[in-house]
Formats: sequence, structure tokens, C-alpha cells
Amino acid sequence: MTTTVQAEAATSAAGPAPITEPGIYDLTNEEYHADRGSLSSSGARMLLPPSCPALFRHAQDTPQEPKKTFELGTAAHKLVLGEGPDLVQVDADKWTTNAVKAEVAAIRDEGGIPLKPAEYEQVHSMADALRRHPIASVLFDPARGRPEQSLFWRDRPTGVMRRARFDWLPDARSGRLIIPDYKTCRSAEPAALARAVEDFGYHQQDDWYRAAARALNLADDSAAFVFVCQEKTPPYVVTVVEMDAEARRIGAARNRRALEVFAECTETGIWPGYSNEIAYLSLPAWAAIRDTEEYL
Repeated sequence: MTTTVQAEAATSAAGPAPITEPGIYDLTNEEYHADRGSLSSSGARMLLPPSCPALFRHAQDTPQEPKKTFELGTAAHKLVLGEGPDLVQVDADKWTTNAVKAEVAAIRDEGGIPLKPAEYEQVHSMADALRRHPIASVLFDPARGRPEQSLFWRDRPTGVMRRARFDWLPDARSGRLIIPDYKTCRSAEPAALARAVEDFGYHQQDDWYRAAARALNLADDSAAFVFVCQEKTPPYVVTVVEMDAEARRIGAARNRRALEVFAECTETGIWPGYSNEIAYLSLPAWAAIRDTEEYL
């Protein structure tokens, strides 16, 4: 396998310069997401229905406020992967007083994640449970890989620069490369996870990350991508899942369409909404069947 080049992104007064050369880059999470010249898996999903290019562009232009759900997930990632923002316990069960609000704001301003005592205990218990799982513990073994690796490569058909931030990049070795991605969830029951795959487009992430590994000569077509899904409530059950061939095929087709849309919008400077014409609507199929049976 070819060893990829590691480098730091150049910065200027106008912000990080877009990355134009393929490789594995040593970037912070903020630097990675600040790159406007490349397309990520989450961006590709936002370009397609039920979203649209206009929402994608707005999300890029508008900084997001911290959300507790995201902070808990990030805190769990920090403990599982061993890299990420500092976790700071705020000794207050309710963040309602001005003093506590100021403390929480200061922690966030410094790049940390504020947690209530119960939340601090929760994420540590989640990490402990994952380390006891026979498969997940091996996939995230500190002796067998590196966390938070930023990969950039160019899409040949469109010329679009693509990017992916691996939760974990396994060390090069003989055998099939297995790329794990850690997800926190309400339910790790397989049927619930199948619905989450559809809701959040995780089958597209599967194809995107395996494409990154192939493009940078880290693996061949046999590479596997697995989701390590963990519930956020005791006993913090873990389920490891891999997409089947049909899901991967659909994910790849959607990614190809998203790359075409991104290339076209970038060239024209036009980021359309859902439709530029009058939309002709029918009732949802279930409603039409219901009312036909009841009234017609």
C-alpha cells in the first residue's frame, strides 16, 4: 500500500486555504469543517432530497449554535477515540443561574464541552461499556490505529475535491481493512438502526469513506466500513453493523448524483431550493388510500 502524505493546511488572514492536493492532513475538527472548496459526506447528503442545495449553502454560511445532543455525542467520541475537546464537569444539575450560564459559556468559548455531573458520569460509563464489547474494543484499539484523520482526494468524473474525517484509521497491515465509525443512538436494535440509516443517509457515508480509502491507496475494493452504534442509556448496549450490497449500491448512486449537483452549483454559483417551477402535488399514497376507502 502507498503511504499517504501528511501535512498541515495553510492559513491566512482570510481563513484556511482550500486544500487542493490529495492526502491525509493533520487538521483540527474546526479546520476540517472550514474547508469550503471540498465536499464531505454530510454535505453530499444535504444536497439531495429531502434537502436541497440552498439549505446546504445556508448551513455552510451560518455557524451553528451548540446543541446538547451534539455535545454529548462529541464527549462520548472523545472518551472512545482518545482525541477531542476537553470535557469539563459543571457542578450544577441545572444551568439556570447567571453564574452557571457564564461558566458554561466560558467553557464553550475555550473549545471545551460543559457537562452536568450526571452527563459526565454517563459518557464515561458509555466508554467503559464499549471497551468491554468484544468487537468494538478491537476496532478502536489504540495500538492498531489513529483517531480523527482527515482525508482529501479528487473525484475524477467531476473534478470535485472530496473529503472525509475518519473517526478511526486502522494501521496498514495484511488482510481486509475495516474502517469503524462511532455513532451514539437512542436504540441499537438492528431494525431501529436500519431506519436511522435511511433517515440520516448512513449508506452514503459507507460508500464515501470506502471511496476515500481506495483513492488514497489505503485499501482495495474489499475494504469494509462498519458502524459501531451505542445507546445513550444504561446499560449502553453496543451493536456493530455493516451495510449490505444493495444499501451500498444505493448509497454510491446518491453520492454520484450529489457530486454532480455540487459541481454544477459551484460552476454556476446558483444553489437552488426544492424546485424552480410550480410543484404539482398529490396526496400521500396512504392518505389517498384511506380517503378512497372511506368516502368514495
